[in-house]
Amino acid sequence: MGNRATSLLPVAWRRRCTGGNASTVAVVGCITFFVAATPFAAQAAEELPGVAVSARAGGHDGEAAAVIVDDHDWFDATRQRPVPVRLYLPAAAAGEHALPLVVFSHGIGGSRRGYSYLGTYWASQGYASLHLQHVGSDRSLWTGNVFSLVGRLQAAAQEDEAIARVGDLRFALDQLLAHPQLAARIDPARIVAAGHSYGANTVMLALGARIERHGRVIDLADARLRAAILLSAPPFYGERDSAKILAGITVPTLHVTAAEDIIRIPGYYSGAEDRIAVFAGIAGPRKILAVFAGGSHSMFTDRAGSGGVELNAQVKAATRDLSLAFLRSVFGGGDASLRDWPARYGSIVARFVAEGS
Repeated sequence: MGNRATSLLPVAWRRRCTGGNASTVAVVGCITFFVAATPFAAQAAEELPGVAVSARAGGHDGEAAAVIVDDHDWFDATRQRPVPVRLYLPAAAAGEHALPLVVFSHGIGGSRRGYSYLGTYWASQGYASLHLQHVGSDRSLWTGNVFSLVGRLQAAAQEDEAIARVGDLRFALDQLLAHPQLAARIDPARIVAAGHSYGANTVMLALGARIERHGRVIDLADARLRAAILLSAPPFYGERDSAKILAGITVPTLHVTAAEDIIRIPGYYSGAEDRIAVFAGIAGPRKILAVFAGGSHSMFTDRAGSGGVELNAQVKAATRDLSLAFLRSVFGGGDASLRDWPARYGSIVARFVAEGS
C-alpha cells in the first residue's frame, strides 16, 4: 500500500524532539520524559473484571449506581488477531431493555482497562460501554528495551495498524451483536463510537474518513455508527485536504480538547491547533467543540494528575457530563443539558461551539 511511513499516521507529526545528530543520551532523555508522562507510568486505578462497581454521576451528589465490568478475550480468526475487550453494563437494567452502546478506542499504548472514568459513568447512566484493546498499538509497547521504544511507537503508528484498529472495532461489534447472552442487551440502532488520540483517528476512519492511495479510496466506514465522541482528535499525517478526507463523516460529532492538548511522541509533535482543524474539517449535520483551559493531552486518560490535580478532576467531571448530554441529544433526549453545560463549567472552558441541529 505504498510508503507505510507516510500514510495513515494518527497524528500530525511535525517537529523532531531531538535533532538528526542527537546523541544517545539526548534520545534516551526524550524517551524517559515521554514514558514518565504517560498514564501507564502513573499506575492509574483500574476496575476489576467480572464484578459490580459503583459509579457516581459526574461530580454531583447523586446516589452511586452499580455497574458490571466484564472482560472478553475474543479472537478474529480471519485476521489472526486477538481483540480483547472490556464491557461495562448497568447492573440494574439487566434483562429489562436493550441499551444504547458506546464503543471506545484507546490511544497509542493503551488498553481495554483505560478510560474507566468514562466507561463506569456511561454504564451508571444506562449505556453499555465496550472498550477495545488494539494489540498492535497497546500497552505492550512500553515493555522491552528502552532504546527500541521509539521504533516500537513508530511501528504502531503505521498504515497497516491504523487499518487493523478499525477492523478491531468492526469485529468487536460483530461479536457483541451476535453474542448468545449479550446481544439482547444491546440496541443495534443506537451505537456511538468514541476514542482518544489514536483512538479518535480510528473512530474517524470507521465513520467514513476517506484516504486515497494510488488512485484507490480506502473506505472503512461502518454504517452502524450513529454518532461519535472524539477526544483529542489528531489529523491525518501528510494529507493536505482535511475537508476532502473528512467529508464522508456525516453523523453528529462531539469534539473535546484543551488549550494545552499537545501530542508529544519521541521524534514528533502535534499542537493543540490540530484538534481545532479536525473540528473545522468535519461537515456533518451537527458538531460540537469544547476546549478546556490549560490541561494536557493525557488529561483525558485515567491518569489523575495530568494537567494539574484539581483541573484534571474538574475536566473529567465536565467531560462525563458533556458526553452524556451529547448522547441524550443524539438519541432524542433533548438539548437542554447541552445548552446548560457551558454555563455550568464556564470557569474551566476556554471555548464552546455548537453547529448544526
